Amino acid sequence: MRPILGYNIIMLTVITLLLGCNTETAIKDEQPDPVVVEYPVAYIERDLTAIDGAPAQFAILNPAQFNPGAQLLIKRNAFADSPATNLTASVFGEDELIDIRDLSISDDGQQMLMAIRAPELEGVDDDEQPSWNIWRYSVASQTLERVIKNDITAEQGDDLMPSFLPDGRIVFASTRQRLSRAILLDEGKPQYTALDESRNTETFNIHVMDPDGSSITQLSFNLSHDFYPLVLQSGQILYSRWDRMGADHGVNLYRMNPDGTNNELVFGWHSHQLSLEGQTESIDFVKPQQLPSGEILMLLTSQDNTVIQKRPVLINIDDYIDAQQATANSGAQGSAITDVELAEFSFSFSTELALRGRLNHLFPLPDTSQRYLMSWDLCRVVINDVVRACGQLTAEQLADENLIQADPLYELWLLNNANNTQQLVATTAPGTILTESVVLQPSSQPKAFIADKIVGNELDSQLSQALAGAIHIRSVYDFDGVDSTANAGGISRLSDPSQTPAANLPARFLRIVRGVPMPPDDVRDIPNTDFGRSNNQLMREIIGYSPIQPDGSVKIKVPANVPLAISVLDINGQRIGGRHRQWITLKPGETLECVGCHTANSSLPHGRLDAQAASINSGAIGGFSYPNATSSIIPEQGQTMAEADEMVNGLAEPTASIKYTDIWTNPVLSAVNPNIEYSYNNLATPAPNGSECFNDWTAYCRIQINYVEHIQPLWDVARPVIDTASQTVIADNTCSSCHNIVDADGATQVPAGQLSLANTASSDQAAHLTSYRELFFNDVEQEVVDGILIDRLVEVLDADGNVVYQVDSNGELILDADGNPIPVLTTVNVPAILSTNGARSSNAFFEVMNNTTHQNMLSADERKLLNEWLDIGAQYYNTPFYSQDE
Repeated sequence: MRPILGYNIIMLTVITLLLGCNTETAIKDEQPDPVVVEYPVAYIERDLTAIDGAPAQFAILNPAQFNPGAQLLIKRNAFADSPATNLTASVFGEDELIDIRDLSISDDGQQMLMAIRAPELEGVDDDEQPSWNIWRYSVASQTLERVIKNDITAEQGDDLMPSFLPDGRIVFASTRQRLSRAILLDEGKPQYTALDESRNTETFNIHVMDPDGSSITQLSFNLSHDFYPLVLQSGQILYSRWDRMGADHGVNLYRMNPDGTNNELVFGWHSHQLSLEGQTESIDFVKPQQLPSGEILMLLTSQDNTVIQKRPVLINIDDYIDAQQATANSGAQGSAITDVELAEFSFSFSTELALRGRLNHLFPLPDTSQRYLMSWDLCRVVINDVVRACGQLTAEQLADENLIQADPLYELWLLNNANNTQQLVATTAPGTILTESVVLQPSSQPKAFIADKIVGNELDSQLSQALAGAIHIRSVYDFDGVDSTANAGGISRLSDPSQTPAANLPARFLRIVRGVPMPPDDVRDIPNTDFGRSNNQLMREIIGYSPIQPDGSVKIKVPANVPLAISVLDINGQRIGGRHRQWITLKPGETLECVGCHTANSSLPHGRLDAQAASINSGAIGGFSYPNATSSIIPEQGQTMAEADEMVNGLAEPTASIKYTDIWTNPVLSAVNPNIEYSYNNLATPAPNGSECFNDWTAYCRIQINYVEHIQPLWDVARPVIDTASQTVIADNTCSSCHNIVDADGATQVPAGQLSLANTASSDQAAHLTSYRELFFNDVEQEVVDGILIDRLVEVLDADGNVVYQVDSNGELILDADGNPIPVLTTVNVPAILSTNGARSSNAFFEVMNNTTHQNMLSADERKLLNEWLDIGAQYYNTPFYSQDE
């Protein structure tokens, strides 16, 4: 195999051409394949032009896009002159403009699945148009029928990309979001089909159903697309996931069991920029296929949706987690991504003239013969209005930069890679293209069956009953297999209570965050102002908190079937490091085992258990207490402190408060650490919505913080300073009193620190309060002149510190009435004091709160509220429905 990174294309010898009627067909062997002659060949023929005359587009991130003008054809064998039957014409009619995609076959070769979209309906709104449905063709009965028979059920979402599981069930991508919609209702929200995190299209997630279309079950819960499921020979499901949380991190490969358990990143996070043909291209990992050899085949696609040619590559996901990053124990070297060696071909998605033609689709036959069906556009050019094959031209003619490449004419060919022969299977007319194709042939590598995990055996029955799972991190100090606390003596020192007091531990608490699904516009058209300063984090709810044990381990119960993210916090409840960038989901009863953490820019293996280095936390020596720790908790062999705590005290449930109680110190050897609790119960302002749920935790408990409702009251709450002797008010420390444009007597004033925390509509953005804009947006200094608050102006200085004066268009000084030059004046910038990047990025604010003027004005509980709100993105609202309810 040729490595794909940085190699130069080598022009290969053009094959012999059979010529006729100004069109050419490239064939090396006209004899029919002796095996394929026994099996039907099915393929899609489609128009390259949409109804409105625009080119058909196949956008990766808009999989439900409708490109009318496709039909499904089948031939009883691979003979070029074997007649083709239009399967879809018998259902929809010859002239109906339908769309078809995603052909797949069963292991026995007797059934074929596909997704079909019925014709557009005239005079009907978009939400009433037909949806994509999954259809099945049976070889024995030669019938094509929709899998879901009931019309109402079939139209409840777009269903795409079906594949057979070994037990006959069908896994597919769908916008149905059945379980996600039900959970929204249990959370007290309206039921709706959520949009992806770019808020452009309805989100696809992986679903499974019985062969008759019943028992539809949602398996994945990403907030952006999970699609293109492939059932591997191992029985697991490999699929493409659009990682969009916080930013567009591309489409990567993930893997899970057919019941949705063991869902993990497999490949691609740091591999979206590849060097192709001497330039860097952005790629996504979409629509994997598996060769009989077990290798993963992918067709790289251009970012230009109108470019239909593909580049076939092999991806080694067994030994690599990224293009240049091997798994921790594989010892592999080189690149994980290599070009597929197809005889003399060298395909790409370059728009330059391709002497070996262009490829649109490649289907490996399910045997060991190294044969492929390929949708192939031979190299053809237009010379003097005549289409000529490149094989007819001289090298000098081919070097002509003015050559015009002919319109694409993708035909279906059978490539025998073992003996380098190509056989024409089916032709088409100009303006159409033969795309996806399959051979209905039994597989030489049938897929293994993986049974669903059983509650009470592989899945914890108590967790399952509570609709919850658990996350266990062996040590948050483990960064890609390296102890990040080595300079402080390592986790062996940190976990020893006699050597490290709790106050000296870097990581103290874990926060769990839930992403809020975005509703479509017809449910709630969310204005951008609802997100506040930035919509990068969209909206977030807090699931709760748990203390991190001295060895860096933590184990906590979490709700199942919802997208979750985690943050590690310091003693003040501020996030340490960057935000988690992948959504975690667990099935009820499942426990996710994590080795440790990962730095944002590191390309080392992480997120996939079998790819990571061994944990730095080997756990306890069974039968003995942890060194210099209490003897009331005796761990089992290899247990982390979190596991040992669970064994004695039960699995920790998320709390609304940040709470710590020392359970490890041996009082004979060292002083017991003081308790910590930051609680909403201590606030003089309204507690965040949902916090009362944590008095009796359920899987639907959510903490929701909205600026107007929960943060602005911190600035407005009365903070009188009382003389203890006379019990009289001697000062007013109410935030919005000093930080206001009027004083207590109603006179105009410059707000303290040039910061107004007034509870009034902002003059810059009426949808925001003045205080929010002042905290998060740059402003200018002001001053009071004749009782009016105006922007303060200062003289502009050049690089040498000299005053800059006004000049006219000729560069001459402009003088005032007294003949003096007029200085150029400018405003004085006042930078924003808070940042949506989090509490630690808002140091300027907290430094002020710690100075002698402001010290102790905000309580630890109020700071906790500010910290968590800043860490999740400082949104104006964290519900799509708040301003609608106003």
